[in-house]
Amino acid sequence: MDLQGKKITIIGAGIGGLTAALALHQRGAKVHILEQAEAIKEVGAGLQISPNGMAVLRALGVDAALKARAVRADAVELRDYAAGRLVSRLDLGLISENDPLRPTEYYFVHRADLVDVLAEAVRNAGIKVLLLQQVETVVPGDRPKVIMANGAEMTADLIVGADGLHSKMRPVLNGTVAPFFTRQAAWRATVPNTMAHPDLVQVHMGPKRHVVSYPLRGGELVNIVAVQEQVGWTEEGWHIPDDPANLMETFKDFGGGVRRMLAEVSDVRKWGLFRHPVAPVWHKDNCALLGDAAHPTLPFMAQGAVMAMEDAWVLGDTLEKAENFDSGLASYQARRAGRVAKVVDTASKNAWKYHLSNGPLRMAAHMGIRMASTLAPKKMMGQFDWIYLYDVTKE
Repeated sequence: MDLQGKKITIIGAGIGGLTAALALHQRGAKVHILEQAEAIKEVGAGLQISPNGMAVLRALGVDAALKARAVRADAVELRDYAAGRLVSRLDLGLISENDPLRPTEYYFVHRADLVDVLAEAVRNAGIKVLLLQQVETVVPGDRPKVIMANGAEMTADLIVGADGLHSKMRPVLNGTVAPFFTRQAAWRATVPNTMAHPDLVQVHMGPKRHVVSYPLRGGELVNIVAVQEQVGWTEEGWHIPDDPANLMETFKDFGGGVRRMLAEVSDVRKWGLFRHPVAPVWHKDNCALLGDAAHPTLPFMAQGAVMAMEDAWVLGDTLEKAENFDSGLASYQARRAGRVAKVVDTASKNAWKYHLSNGPLRMAAHMGIRMASTLAPKKMMGQFDWIYLYDVTKE
């Protein structure tokens, strides 16, 4: 289908929405973005951009700008909580050994820096971004329309809902399904890198808790995500302030440099981790979902942002190759649904591996991981090939 001049409205100027705008503009579409905030910005913290995500950024021509703001990752280290003893080291360079034709490109980046890179590319492309646009709902149809909170209406040839966890489009296509609390809560913060954190992910694993850390912005900062199992939670949100003293108290028995990192925390946010099902319906009558609006995922595989970028590329690719929007959107969901469902399921099952509370069982599990990573490191790393070596731009 010739997308030249087709009017496409994207709801949301986050990572998925900005990437989709670039992918669709690259194919000739007339794209504009509706963003409810007063500026394109992101206050979050760190992200891991694995090789499958870098493939999309490279195809869009923004990989060099991203690398200039990112830290290249060397490895993932799993450590025991008490003294920080090394359990396993997964060398990320082994990714390229499993596929010698592809260099290993695994980066740590501040979420705000990735958004800035994408937003700058959007501006340079002349894509219009309308700020302070509060969407009320979406009406699918031959000429679908967005209805704003002030009653105004906007029509387009295609409307893309890239508006995240609380999408206005998702319930229109799927109805409302309440998420369930996973009995896990997480704190996140960034701190000055006073501890000379190496260019790798460290995961300190303890009873019913774990702490993930890695450097950002040329090693000037360290990103921290600390997860604890707990029974109750009432609010689902990403930016709920908490007292750093609560974080310190929860992880007071962690050693290996964790306490030093946590002592640097002056501003911290806490959120409950809720599980949402992958949306069964991604498209209807010239409306389509993308990223978290279609398939929110827990953070335990570091693939949320990358899946949104993959979605964006595939959306543009399938529409370009299709005869019409309906067949293109059907192809888009068919190409994406199985992969994202597997990623969401893998992430949901991953946390328990870090949270073993039975001492002898934890020691035995750690010994098994240590032996596997020592005796067969390429095989150990290869278990993630289905994620990292997947390139949607070459499907």
